[in-house]
Amino acid sequence: MVEIDDSVRGRDAFILQTGTKDVNNNIMELLIMAYACKTSSARNIVGVIPYLPYCKQSKMRKRGCIVSKLLAKMMYKAGLTHIITMDLHQKEIQGFFECPVDNLRASPFLLQYIQESIPDYRNAVIVARDPGSAKKATSYAERLRLGIAVIHGEQKTNEDEQADGRNSPPLVEHSRIMDVGVGVPALAAKEKPPINVVGDVGGRIAIMVDDMIDDVASFVAAAEVLKDRGAYKIYVMATHGLLSSDAPRLIDDSPIDEVVVTNTVPHEIQKMQCHKIKTVDISILLAESIRRIHNNESMSYLFRNVTLED
Repeated sequence: MVEIDDSVRGRDAFILQTGTKDVNNNIMELLIMAYACKTSSARNIVGVIPYLPYCKQSKMRKRGCIVSKLLAKMMYKAGLTHIITMDLHQKEIQGFFECPVDNLRASPFLLQYIQESIPDYRNAVIVARDPGSAKKATSYAERLRLGIAVIHGEQKTNEDEQADGRNSPPLVEHSRIMDVGVGVPALAAKEKPPINVVGDVGGRIAIMVDDMIDDVASFVAAAEVLKDRGAYKIYVMATHGLLSSDAPRLIDDSPIDEVVVTNTVPHEIQKMQCHKIKTVDISILLAESIRRIHNNESMSYLFRNVTLED
């Protein structure tokens, strides 16, 4: 139940809510608060959502659905007229919303951390954990004037390649249907190559960059490979530190020297469990975006000299 104590009629309402481990309650709280402001005649209702929940589900997968589009429609119907978020998993998610979306970047804060808090960062190499994040790693490398390395291959089978019943019933050799040589050709199964590093990391600092850290098992596996290839320090940097399950223990037992994330998602408990987790404060960016929207000022200043791709 939501009851607004002060009058919001004709005013700009900014609702600050992010996605935490209790994600579904977070969403319902946001929707109910937005609808309460709408029915109380607020002029503008702006959702300040540093980490947009379900943003990884932005593509159609097998028999699933595009959850981020559903969430966008729910937010708009609840009354939100503007969205402020940070580092969406895919920039195209902005197109799901029927209201303006400002996708802020945390990269200037992470770049500043690299330059000020990593000794001898000039001897570093930016590492993409997989080919999909090579574009982001390239942008970081260009801004820092550093080299780049890409990790290719996986140690475990991807869920997307597991059997889902689409080939059932199983094919039989003797069929009553005559084969005339016309039909859909069989799709060859993918074979993941063994994990490998493309690029030189020997005797250098390896800095892995990504948009979020959720399940750290893949980061730990990548760090072990980088350590075997001669990297003497390994950093992991990301905007959203979800750090699910037993992530603090896995990080503590891994070759990773430091995990740097912003405070878009609360992770105080994880920091108490693992001293390797460091936090970069990005509240000033959100505060400035709220001030500019309220005063009808341009938001382009916040994107000045920031052209990093997701």
